[in-house]
Amino acid sequence: MLTDIEIAQKCVKKPISEIAKVAGIPDEYLEPYGRYKAKVDTALLKNATKKGKLILVTAINPTPAGEGKTTTSIGLTDALRKIGKNSVAALREPSLGPVFGVKGGAAGGGYAQVVPMEDINLHFTGDFHAIGAANNLLCALLDNSIQQGNPLNIDNRKIVLKRCVDMNDRQLRFIVDGLNGKSNGTPREDGFDITVASEVMAIFCLATSIHDLKERLSRMIVAYTYDDKPVTAGDLHAVGAMAALLKDALKPNLVQTLEGTPCFVHGGPFANIAHGCNSVTATNMALAVSDYTVTEAGFGADLGAEKFLDIKCRLANLKPDCVVLVATVRALKFHGGVNKKELNAENLEALEKGLPNLLRHIDNILNVYKLPCVVAINRFPTDTDAEVALVDKKCKELGVNVKLSNVWAEGGNGGIELAEEVVRLCEEKNDFQFSYDLNDTIENKLRTIVQRIYHGNNVVLTGPAKKQAATLEALGFGNLPICVAKTQYSFSDDQYKLGAPENFDVTVRNLKVSSGAGFIVALTGDIMTMPGLPKVPAANNIDVDDDGNISGLF
Repeated sequence: MLTDIEIAQKCVKKPISEIAKVAGIPDEYLEPYGRYKAKVDTALLKNATKKGKLILVTAINPTPAGEGKTTTSIGLTDALRKIGKNSVAALREPSLGPVFGVKGGAAGGGYAQVVPMEDINLHFTGDFHAIGAANNLLCALLDNSIQQGNPLNIDNRKIVLKRCVDMNDRQLRFIVDGLNGKSNGTPREDGFDITVASEVMAIFCLATSIHDLKERLSRMIVAYTYDDKPVTAGDLHAVGAMAALLKDALKPNLVQTLEGTPCFVHGGPFANIAHGCNSVTATNMALAVSDYTVTEAGFGADLGAEKFLDIKCRLANLKPDCVVLVATVRALKFHGGVNKKELNAENLEALEKGLPNLLRHIDNILNVYKLPCVVAINRFPTDTDAEVALVDKKCKELGVNVKLSNVWAEGGNGGIELAEEVVRLCEEKNDFQFSYDLNDTIENKLRTIVQRIYHGNNVVLTGPAKKQAATLEALGFGNLPICVAKTQYSFSDDQYKLGAPENFDVTVRNLKVSSGAGFIVALTGDIMTMPGLPKVPAANNIDVDDDGNISGLF
């Protein structure tokens, strides 16, 4: 059996100019980066009038058994083309953190991949490097202002901006810098975030133009003064230089699937830390050139879909037409208490115990957000007919159809039934609504998310978080949406509470405003904005031969 990278390397790719023609993108907007990838000038959107259907692909809470959300998104886009629909995908760029860490790449799998997968999973077109450079330039200007007489009266104990690097590196979480004398800066506690958790990444993904990008960057709060007044990137006169670093990165990247379907891959904030969606610009561009745009949101629907719907759709004025919920029988059995090594054996009892995780996500999509939904089951050879029938029965009780997806093995041909159901659902009228009222208090919005989306009892704000909420409301940030940073593995803030836990509270230990992005981040549990590497990192298995061929990337 071929590995994902071997399948991708055997693909005969089309020149990116041909893919642009398939997408209806005129040559004057195309900026090739080699033969198989390109930037698309955002000027394309100035004259765009066409608006396609928007399909969100999300999933159950992830497990070690795997679900295949990106693979499903790519295969569905290919399948829509196979049934005669003009479809384009809009996906996130992978972070080097998981690529070299525990999760591996994020370009799909099997015969449902985007290519060139090595480029996409590694440096690609340099977007993440530009974002990191812009963030770190701001950090340098901040520290330089303190060094050069501190005209803004910045209290270096109240600096909230961190440097960033796109790599899992726990050693950089907490550091002390500016040591060894006055000429080398002001000693202070500092730290790094992973690039995908930075506010610059969040701003990048929500900005709709260079003008909007600059406006958002200017509002970024980087520190507070000795009398507790916020200091922004605009106060540091950093915005022009940051935008200069980001201007080319802001243009969406065009690539192709193994079957030659156009795909925009652009931006990539984590969904357990940030809002977990590809860029608004890429989504709008896909909607402008296609009849069906397939996009995804990170991790489970309680994180990615909630943030896509309550943050991205709200801020970008988007309305989804259909939601695809991805699950596997294996993952549902894991939620039902089965050890990973025993998932191949039929176990209807465990499956029934794990199914409430899927059913709760379905209920949220149907009854909280009022959107039509289909369940896509990635079928494994070990899944029995009885197990699949049980999933189908439970979903139909909620009025939702189940479609088997074989896109990993068959590409677009394995997703035709799913594509036909998606087309049917997109024709249904929906009454999309958000899960909470923006004008409610910060604490009440958090409580609403916990109760309506997670199905918990209540939210508990620690003493510091209560003070932060009061301060943020006093500063005029109380009416912003909430971005909850929590574990992806559970509806709760405890990663070990699998399935559909009940009778739990969610504790918020820290609140901070991402004023440029336009939301408030609520940190729960032990979520960290700089992940660490596992005992055996994926990087240990990656190599390149004398001819430049990469192996071990998946």
